[in-house]
Amino acid sequence: MDDSKKLKGKDLINIGIFTAIYFVVIMALAMLGFIPIFMPSYSILMPLLGGIPFMLFLTKVKKFGMVWIMTIIMGLLMWLTGMSYYAFVIGIFSGLIAELILKKGEYKSAKCAVLCHAVFCFWIVSNYIPLFFFADKYWSTRQNFGQEYIDALTKMFPKWMFPVHIVLCFGFGILGGLLGRKILKKHFAKAGIA
Repeated sequence: MDDSKKLKGKDLINIGIFTAIYFVVIMALAMLGFIPIFMPSYSILMPLLGGIPFMLFLTKVKKFGMVWIMTIIMGLLMWLTGMSYYAFVIGIFSGLIAELILKKGEYKSAKCAVLCHAVFCFWIVSNYIPLFFFADKYWSTRQNFGQEYIDALTKMFPKWMFPVHIVLCFGFGILGGLLGRKILKKHFAKAGIA
């Protein structure tokens, strides 16, 4: 492999910095989940507002693997902070697909960058898998939330809503990418992304 295409220390530092920024934004939004009605809104708010730091990250991405690594790290962080391992597993695949989309645009296509963000966001909806399909097991380890909270959330996550959340996550991933691109127009111009 050409040395110029290999990830170097600077690239890994960028991954670390932007993953940390992105994680802080996501965790701030996750705090809304203490109010039951906001929990289903993760499929909207996280892709929409997370698009801003993610699109800024993409202005630094010029080598294969950077988006993929970020997705895997986000999955690991979700797992370590008490969600399930699904974000990690899904992130391995969605991160690779997002990376390939960005590469197809040769890291210079704004359209590919926006689509990359939408696919990247599938790790978000994967956090819902236990709520939709294994609610009894999920809540058995979280009784400290209180039965009223558990009952309210259980009603909000019927199995048939899972595909709706996938569509919402993807759609708002597109909107979040467009929002991030609009806000960061100068950064995109400097990075040569058109």
